[in-house]
Amino acid sequence: MTEHRPWGWGLALAILAADQVSKWAILDYFAAAPANIVGVTPYFNIVLAWNPGISFGMFGAGGDVGRWILVALAAVICGVLGRWLMRAETRFAALSLGAIIGGAVGNVIDRVRFGAVVDFLDVHVLGYHWPAFNVADGAITVGATVLILESLFAASKTPTKDVDPKVEDRHTGEETGNGS
Repeated sequence: MTEHRPWGWGLALAILAADQVSKWAILDYFAAAPANIVGVTPYFNIVLAWNPGISFGMFGAGGDVGRWILVALAAVICGVLGRWLMRAETRFAALSLGAIIGGAVGNVIDRVRFGAVVDFLDVHVLGYHWPAFNVADGAITVGATVLILESLFAASKTPTKDVDPKVEDRHTGEETGNGS
């Protein structure tokens, strides 16, 4: 059971590093760039967007108090997920939890440093734009999706208990036979 922990913590650190390095590069690029949108493909741009809220900008109007509430909430959630990771029974669960933790910590660092999360990946089709996101958001989404799918479709690892050959009738309390 505990042999999966290093995988989860390792992925958390890798995602945290990738998230922070990518945000540093974006901030550095856009500090010198005259435009705030760089077209990469017909359906993908690099942009600089600041998200003071959570997913899709929700709860972003809370100002400085809201910022610290979101930081505290994310810290508590990371603590709970970290405890879960310490008991992860499968590598998929450990990796999923690590992805979520790494992404959440990356976004918490932004909230503490800047008061908002740096988003820069802009996917669009036929003029409709998905809200800008970042490496941390992608890791959280993939981690949560894999964790849900694993819990729904993974074979049960719970050992079955041996059934006592003498079965007791739950209504009368009398033995009904030897179970064969």
